[in-house]
Amino acid sequence: MRLLLFLLFFCFSSLLLWSQDSPSQSVNIKAKYDSARVEFTQFEKKHGGFIQTKNVTMHYLEWGNPRHTPFIWVHGSFTNAYEFADLAKELVQKGYYVIAIDYYGHGQTPIPTHEVSLYHVADDINTLMSVKKLPKAFIGGWSRGGFIATAFYDAYPEKVLGLVLEDGGSVATNTHYHQLPDSTLNAQVKNIFTDKFSYAAFDTEFEAYKAYYDYSSSGTQFELLAWLGKDSEGKWTIGAGVEKLFHMRNEAEFKETILRPTKASLFGESMSLIEPKIIYRNLHVPLLIIDPTSPNDLFPFEKDNAALQQQHSKFITHKIYLNTGHNVHYEKPKEFLEDVTAFLKRVSER
Repeated sequence: MRLLLFLLFFCFSSLLLWSQDSPSQSVNIKAKYDSARVEFTQFEKKHGGFIQTKNVTMHYLEWGNPRHTPFIWVHGSFTNAYEFADLAKELVQKGYYVIAIDYYGHGQTPIPTHEVSLYHVADDINTLMSVKKLPKAFIGGWSRGGFIATAFYDAYPEKVLGLVLEDGGSVATNTHYHQLPDSTLNAQVKNIFTDKFSYAAFDTEFEAYKAYYDYSSSGTQFELLAWLGKDSEGKWTIGAGVEKLFHMRNEAEFKETILRPTKASLFGESMSLIEPKIIYRNLHVPLLIIDPTSPNDLFPFEKDNAALQQQHSKFITHKIYLNTGHNVHYEKPKEFLEDVTAFLKRVSER
């Protein structure tokens, strides 16, 4: 349970909870890896691309007809564009052109050498839209990706057709933490780092693939390769450098990001200081808030989301998912797609 809470606290994707049980004797893992490499290369050739922005060479995936209505997705922490692959196929069938990006330190987009923030990612998305000749698009995101979507609206409101925010981006991220007594906050942070989960590092990509392959499932699981990358020492791991980017490597950094954000990295600071109540004060595009709730909800923002919806009832749709964890699109993909497609259709037909 503590590991799960840690992963949720840092907005890790449930997609990364691969089984690391002892390999089955019937699995030829080297053959699986070789096939995965081929499938990954083929998938990237068909759907992948890179674009040079002023900040980074950004990787993205795309599906569908570029002449159709564009929907751009921004992933959550410690995941990447592949988190949206299955959902993208469904949206394409509904007549949308889907792009999912990798932002800094995730997937195949490196961490820039200069300081960057959520707004720098927004600038990268703007460059992508310019190169793709997309004057406007729907922008959506999960968790930290939702905050990037909000930053994009703040910086480029004229380029937004509508917004989809999945448990992130509609309420200031530290709202709940700032309501806790110091003793409770300290205890929660300490608990997180007591059993801190760290991804192992391996000499080769194959060894990392072998370790994270889900032996309880089947197939090549080629998408796993999108999570693997080299750290500063040339070892293969997951999320190399991301905790530093987020300013969350230890208890002190985690608390600084919450309580003294100007002492954090610029990326961590921008996450802490972004205030949707200010950004959306003059909201003029439709917004779908996807709000999961559960008894152990670490982001209990339903009242704040309801207040924002009441303030902008003409534009905001607030969908509550009862007894649902942070990653709605993974836990309840059918309901997620129904709500998103209904929202997109309603807005497109206005």
